[in-house]
Amino acid sequence: MALCFTRRAALLAAAALLAGCAASAPPAPPPIVFVHGNGDSAALWTTTLWRWESNGWPRERLHAVDLPNPSARDDDTKAQEGRSAAAENAQALADEVERVLARSGATKVVLVGNSRGGYAIRHYVERFGGAARVEKAVLGGTPNHGVWATAGTRPNSEFNGAGPYLLSLNAPKGPKGDEVTAGVAWLTLRSDSNDKFAQPDGVWIGAKGTPTNVSFAGPELKGAQNVVIPGIDHRETAFGPQAFAAAHRFVTGREPSTSVATPQTRVLLDGKVSGLGLENKPGTGNFANNLALAGATVEVYAVDAGSGQRLGAALHRKTVAADGRWGPLAVTSKTALEFVVEANGYATTHVYRSPFARSSDLVHLRAERIADADRDAPAVVTLTRPRGYFGIPRDEIVLDGKSPPAGIPSGVAGVSVAKARLADASERSVAASFRGERIVGRSWPTAGNHVVLLELHD
Repeated sequence: MALCFTRRAALLAAAALLAGCAASAPPAPPPIVFVHGNGDSAALWTTTLWRWESNGWPRERLHAVDLPNPSARDDDTKAQEGRSAAAENAQALADEVERVLARSGATKVVLVGNSRGGYAIRHYVERFGGAARVEKAVLGGTPNHGVWATAGTRPNSEFNGAGPYLLSLNAPKGPKGDEVTAGVAWLTLRSDSNDKFAQPDGVWIGAKGTPTNVSFAGPELKGAQNVVIPGIDHRETAFGPQAFAAAHRFVTGREPSTSVATPQTRVLLDGKVSGLGLENKPGTGNFANNLALAGATVEVYAVDAGSGQRLGAALHRKTVAADGRWGPLAVTSKTALEFVVEANGYATTHVYRSPFARSSDLVHLRAERIADADRDAPAVVTLTRPRGYFGIPRDEIVLDGKSPPAGIPSGVAGVSVAKARLADASERSVAASFRGERIVGRSWPTAGNHVVLLELHD
C-alpha cells in the first residue's frame, strides 16, 4: 500500500512539474506579414523569410502577401485598368491580416514593408482598423515624404509628397505632432544617400536637373525609430541582410544569430506563374501583375552549375491551373535549376537559378515578352537582381566576361538588370557573378522567341 502511494505521489509530482514547464514555456512569436512594393511580388521576400527561419522563427508565422495589381495608378483618384488605388492595397492588406490572425490564433501581427508596401501598412493602420491588429511596423525605403514634392507635378499620385494622399498620412498626430499612428511601434530604415527614390535631384524620375524637394531623409517619420544604413540601395532597405538584422533587433530586442540562410539538405519549391500587362489586350504595356496565368506550362530542369547544360529530362512539368501554382518540386539544396515558362502571347521564358538554400513556396515565375530594343540581337541574356540594384563603383558585377556590363550607370544604385547582347545565336554558356553568387545559363535565339534570365537570389 505504501509503495502504491509512493508511485502515485511520484506521478502527481511529475505531472505538476510538466504542468509548470508548460506554464513557463515562452509564448509563440507574433506572425509577421511582409508587404512588397510597387510593381513587385511576394517573391522578393524569399531570402528574408529564410533569414527569419534560420533564426528560429516558425515558418507558419511568416506570411508574404501578393498584391494582385501591384502598380500604382498615375492618379489615385481615377480608375486605371490593371493598376491599384492606395485604398485597394490597404484593403488587401487588411484582408490578409485577418486571415493570418484567424489561422494563427494570434491577436496582433508585425508588419514589414518595402517602398509602396509601407504606404499600404500606414494606410491600413490609420484608416482600416489596423491600429488594433498591429504590434510593430517596419518600413524599408518607404518614400514617406514622396519621391517628389511638387504640387503641380502629378498632384494626385501616391508618390507626391505635396499631394493629398501623403499630406493626409503625414498630418501631425497627438501632442508631439507625430507623423505615425499611436499604439503601434514604428521603425523606418533608409540609406544615407544611395536610395534612388530619396534624391534631391529628379534624375531617377526622368527630370534630371529638377529639384524634387525631397531629401535623403525622406523615408524618416517623426515618432518612429529612424535607422540609417550607409550605402544600401532602395530595395536593400528591406531585402538586404543589414535591413534584416535591424528589423530583427526591433522586433525581438536582440541581435540575430545569423543573417544568412542556414541550408537544408532537401528543399521543396513552389510558387505562382503570372504575366505582364493586361492579358489579350495588345498595347497595354509590360507592367507587372500578380494574377495567375492559368494555362501556362512550366518545365523545370536540373542543370550543370558550371555550364548551364541540362542534366537529363525535365524534373517536373505542369500546366498551370486557375490558382497559378506551378509546383511542388523536391530537389537538393545543391541543384542548379532552369525554369521554362510557355504561355500564349509570350516568349518562351528561360529562368536560370543557382541552388536554393532552403524550401520556398514563393518561387514566382513571370512569363516575359521580348523587348522591342532586343529584337535585332541574335541572342540576349539578362542578369536580374530582384532584391536590390546594381551600383558602380559600389558593386563588382560580371556578365559574360564583362565587368561591369553595359547599361549600369555610375553613382546611385538604380538599375536591377544588366544585359549581354550576343553576337550570334549559337547555343553556349553565359555566366554571371555578383557578391559571391554565380549563375551559368545557356543562350537561346531571339528569332525563336526566347527570353533568357539569370536571376540572383541576392
